[in-house]
Amino acid sequence: MYTSQITREQFNKIAPILEGAKKKTKPRKLDLYDIFNGLLYVVNTGCQWRNIPKDYPSWKITYYYFTVWTKKKGEEESVLDKVLKKIGHTRAYTKWKKTMYQHGYC
Repeated sequence: MYTSQITREQFNKIAPILEGAKKKTKPRKLDLYDIFNGLLYVVNTGCQWRNIPKDYPSWKITYYYFTVWTKKKGEEESVLDKVLKKIGHTRAYTKWKKTMYQHGYC
């Protein structure tokens, strides 16, 4: 377990929000819990997407969900902003976003 991971209990509080962000047309093959923890790993460590540990789903899948969860609808907060607030993990994400914007990655 990595220090960036959240527990299943924490995830269960935010799972409905994450699941509602993408229209589900067929059963998922991967657990959103693993995908979300992979995303948290990137945000907390600042590693490149391609360097996500093998314990998590591939970087491409994790990055795909990141793009889905960070889309905004008008002035509304993104799904990722909402769930991170709900579990109290906003500080690392805010710092990470600021760094990405400064370097022109976003």
